[in-house]
Amino acid sequence: YERKRVVQICQFAEALTALFLCWGSYGGWLTEVHIFLATAVLGTAGAFESPATAALLPLIAPQGSLQRATALSSGATQVATITGPALGGLAYAVAPGLPYGIMVGFWLLGTIFTGAIRLMQAAPANGSATSSDLFAGVRFIRNNPAILGTISLDLFAVLLGGVTALLPIYARDILQTGPLGLGVLRAAPAVGALLMTALLARHSISRRVGLRMFQAVIIFGAATVLFAVSHWMWLSVVSLAALGAADTVSVVIRFSLVQLATPDEMRGRVGAVNFLFINASNQLGQFESGVTAALFGAMPAAVLGGVGTIAIALLWMKLFPALRQVEKLE
Repeated sequence: YERKRVVQICQFAEALTALFLCWGSYGGWLTEVHIFLATAVLGTAGAFESPATAALLPLIAPQGSLQRATALSSGATQVATITGPALGGLAYAVAPGLPYGIMVGFWLLGTIFTGAIRLMQAAPANGSATSSDLFAGVRFIRNNPAILGTISLDLFAVLLGGVTALLPIYARDILQTGPLGLGVLRAAPAVGALLMTALLARHSISRRVGLRMFQAVIIFGAATVLFAVSHWMWLSVVSLAALGAADTVSVVIRFSLVQLATPDEMRGRVGAVNFLFINASNQLGQFESGVTAALFGAMPAAVLGGVGTIAIALLWMKLFPALRQVEKLE
């Protein structure tokens, strides 16, 4: 199927779901069951939309500019991460149904803008799908050590290194700050990521990209440890910003490596597996942080996560030497 059409169908389905929520909110009949059902629909649409969108990027970016395009895409995500909750809160203060109405408008605009995208090259037609195609992405990743190493590095690094779930505990019990301080802590990684995105958009990483990726993951783990032991608000904010910046470097390189090492006809399937790993590691990482915090306390849990991330990066450098030796993104 044409990827643009897949993305448009998903965006239109998301717009209809938001319209349903808006209608229910203004009508006064919206319940938790309706919200859960809408969330399931949005999650299903996103499961198709995300890999299709990722597979479109190499067909849009001019030759040799995929890394910058990835950085800009990541930057747009960070801007939405920072501004979205704030704007949503302001809209909700005006009227509970207004955020849903705004979502309808944005998703419809997205549908229109996606249709206007001009591809640098046409995506090949794959013919009819077969049952074996369901696991083609998994087989391709398993048979390509560089892609397997890249995706699994992200899986385990995020699984061990995520401290987002512990921020409320740190804000209340360790840093002794209130809701405003917690908001600053939550925004710090996105701000660091946004600043690094601006830097990468102007100055892409041109050499030793494999080693730079591992170095970024190690810095991510070290920043996590520094945040874990910090009792000062300013140091915690700086650590989280550094964590976000390092993660952006790693994300840009990983995404570019996977896209460039994957044939165009396989990008959607490989992207689907990649997004499955990303989403699973994010949720399981928060669960892991909560469990270890309950067992050992918040600070030991965060320290263990950061040290574990560094250990994973060092181990992966040994297990996937070809990945470490990647010189350029070509």
